[in-house]
Amino acid sequence: MAEKMVDKVMRITQNPRQIRNICTSAHIHHGKTAFTDNLLAAAGMMAEKFAGQLEGGMATWLHKDEQERLMTVDAANVSMVHNYDEKEFLINLIDTPGHVDFGGNVTRAMRAVDGTVVLICAVEGIMPQTETVVRQALRERVKPVLFINKVDRLVKELKLSPDKIAERVMTLVSQFNNLIERIAEPEYKDLWKVKVQEGSVAFGSARENWALSFPYMQKKNVKFSDILKIYELEGEERKNWVWDNAPLHEVILDMVIKHHPDPISAQKYRIPKIWRGDPESEMGKDLVNCNPDGQIAFIITRIVVDPRSGKDISAGRLFSGTIKSGMEVYLNNAKQKQRIQNVYIYNGVKPEIIESLPAGNVLAISGVLGFAGETVTVVPEHPFEEIKHIFEPVITKAIEAKKSADLPKLIEVLRKVGREDPSIKIEINEETGQNLISGMGELHLEIIENRITTEKNVEVKTSPPIVVYRETVTKKSPEVEGKSPNKHNKLYFVVEPLDPVIAQGIKEGKVTNGRLRKRDEQTITFLREECGWDTKTAGMVKATCNGNMFMDQTRGIVYINEIIELVLDMFEDVMKAGPLAKEPCMGVKVSLMDCNLHEDAIHRGPAQMYPAVREGIRGAMMQAGPVMFEPLQIMRIEAPTEYTGEISKIVSSKRGQLLDMNQEEDQVIVKAKLPVAELIGWSSDLRSATEGRGNSTLVDQMFEKLPAELQERVRTQIVQRKGLSSGELGA
Repeated sequence: MAEKMVDKVMRITQNPRQIRNICTSAHIHHGKTAFTDNLLAAAGMMAEKFAGQLEGGMATWLHKDEQERLMTVDAANVSMVHNYDEKEFLINLIDTPGHVDFGGNVTRAMRAVDGTVVLICAVEGIMPQTETVVRQALRERVKPVLFINKVDRLVKELKLSPDKIAERVMTLVSQFNNLIERIAEPEYKDLWKVKVQEGSVAFGSARENWALSFPYMQKKNVKFSDILKIYELEGEERKNWVWDNAPLHEVILDMVIKHHPDPISAQKYRIPKIWRGDPESEMGKDLVNCNPDGQIAFIITRIVVDPRSGKDISAGRLFSGTIKSGMEVYLNNAKQKQRIQNVYIYNGVKPEIIESLPAGNVLAISGVLGFAGETVTVVPEHPFEEIKHIFEPVITKAIEAKKSADLPKLIEVLRKVGREDPSIKIEINEETGQNLISGMGELHLEIIENRITTEKNVEVKTSPPIVVYRETVTKKSPEVEGKSPNKHNKLYFVVEPLDPVIAQGIKEGKVTNGRLRKRDEQTITFLREECGWDTKTAGMVKATCNGNMFMDQTRGIVYINEIIELVLDMFEDVMKAGPLAKEPCMGVKVSLMDCNLHEDAIHRGPAQMYPAVREGIRGAMMQAGPVMFEPLQIMRIEAPTEYTGEISKIVSSKRGQLLDMNQEEDQVIVKAKLPVAELIGWSSDLRSATEGRGNSTLVDQMFEKLPAELQERVRTQIVQRKGLSSGELGA
């Protein structure tokens, strides 16, 4: 009797040298999901006739809306076994979405893998989203290999000769290597470039199920001219030729096994980047060596709610130790103990229950309620670095249940959605029954809304989209006093704009986010070397919060250590809701200059300190020239040349500015900077202006000052919408 697939998978998991954890990544509609499906089919995990058929539906599309929109929204986990050099390898693959609104899913998938297959379309080449995903991969030290997809379009649509096809492939490879050169860390600039001769590049067509790489062509003695032959053969004959001479799964999986690292070698250089604890501690050594007998360290990268039982299943990567069902574990961010019920491993798309699993594997656990990005250990440990998303949510909708009886159910559903997709921010206000849900764009919110109605069966109504602004200051304030209600404590604050270099450093993670420990070497080094501060001043930085910084510049205050936590609590509070309209603040530097404190601890508790700090910081901000900033997005718009005039008209009607305009053959490519407030209903406006032939992608997002004539109007609108009274605003 043949060995069951599950047992085979289980056997290989015991030997981490024969595991590869990888993901697919690419621009939207460059063929990632069709590619995953064909790999699955070849591994005998699903019927071959359905593989890569959009109409029949992809195997990894588990939600109905993915089927309707023909695109991947969530990242799906898949495992398969492949033979290479007479050894069996286990390949854990995560299929990720390409649409920019779901970039959060890509970022989280990158944490669990050590290598990625980047797909690019042979005709379109490198697109903005390709660049974003490569940047996400390199930031997590995930090694890329390249697959040039849709080569059939070069043959059928552009009718190129074999030499021209070879030339096109070489152009794309050099463009990809330039991208790596531009954004990789110095030590990986040359190391991680893809090389045709070594076989870290393959080309082919996922839909037609064929692929070739240079070493494989030599092995099977296939030439470039044979590609055209594929398209002269008919049905069955063509299938057989491809299966014998250029099978997609064999070429790709050989490339993955040869060029992607196994967990043991990958963790040596990935851990210092994603875990900032002490490398000499027990935990530090276990992590770097991927030690199966060490302490457990599991990071949750994705949460799926099982539709049958309604339980959370948390998928992620085990970096050290051996995880068993029934263990009691500790969640470091939630700071609580929980018990693991079951451990699952992926067999194709289906999770299978197993007893235990050693380090280096991608797996799932149930019985643990945590957020994505949670570090699971046995005793409290230093958690993994926060998973950083490239873009923040900028569009918000208010959402409420149609029937008031559904309110408790809606709140539970929203909390679940927040765990499933942490790139969504959810604010639940149980008093008013109005809940806010913020996402990356209109499509993102539309899909979430749709899922709440169809999958969770709660009827909801939503407000028109609301844009989230930011507040900041333009000049240095005088010293402002904050008094506690009992008049015994006085604190003196100065507020000024944060140096843009530091703001950028916080964004790139060179300055630690959150409260700083005693001596944060990384932050001090950055401030000293790149901003020219001296060590003493750099040591005064106590916390950062959403791109704002707090410094303690007091000297010789006896009780400072007893109140500093209370001061930071309120600093964070004001930074999340500024004095102008209770919008989040950005780019603000708050300094505590001096304070007079009562010597009796009872007279400087939270009830006394909170109002004093809040009053001081807000008063200082109001005297530092406070202004509102609005979110802008840079869009790349493509349309046929004859619509150039229409596009510039639609951009200027939305307070936008044209940055750049290029022509490629019969397409015009426009880069424009547009305020998010004017982007609501953008996709339908663009379609009607270009008769459905234009499309746009998000390239970047940033905040800039709202024009002076709109400042007061926007502020009044927000204040009315939030129902704030004048007593709650200002100082």
